[in-house]
Amino acid sequence: MQELMQKHYEQLARATITQLRRRGFEAEWFATAEEAKAAALRLLPEGCTVAWGGSATIRDMGLTEAVHAGNWKVIDRDLAKTPEERAELHRQGLLSDWYLMSANAISAEGVLVNIDGTGNRLAALCFGPKQVLVLCSAGKIQPTTETAVSRARNTAAPANALRFGGKTPCAADGLCHNCLSPDCICNQILLTRACRPAGRIHVFLIGEELGL
Repeated sequence: MQELMQKHYEQLARATITQLRRRGFEAEWFATAEEAKAAALRLLPEGCTVAWGGSATIRDMGLTEAVHAGNWKVIDRDLAKTPEERAELHRQGLLSDWYLMSANAISAEGVLVNIDGTGNRLAALCFGPKQVLVLCSAGKIQPTTETAVSRARNTAAPANALRFGGKTPCAADGLCHNCLSPDCICNQILLTRACRPAGRIHVFLIGEELGL
């Protein structure tokens, strides 16, 4: 069964990669998280500035730990001691050479779908860092942009609300209520339907379950 799912993910990812490239993204397939991590580290020039958001995927695969251990200048918002320091690191991340993140979903049409509470991750994806690397499990690929948005709101957001300890209706019952809670993490919903300038955003699709 695992081999069948791996083959399914590869077929789905390769078809999606064709659509991503048509839209100006750089896109590649990796069967394992370890292969994707090694490729990501090769992509980062030594001495460059690297930042990231709250992605569980890049932590699950050990990428953030590997970057800390390497010869890069790291902007790590997780090291902040106060909310003010965290906000300042978010701002510094917008001027990084490389920004690492995942996606909440990707449509088979090649559209990235992301949802955020404060918007720092989405801001970096749109503009600021010289290059962005999106590492995403092929299991997050959805048939259409509409179903990708549904996954972001009804699967990723409730799980992330739990992860961050948010007091939201979705953290209580797992369902999106389109709430206006102070802890809401669905304040911004971003559809990235093309990459300009072409090649700025790199997408690694990975044949393992990672992140939320």
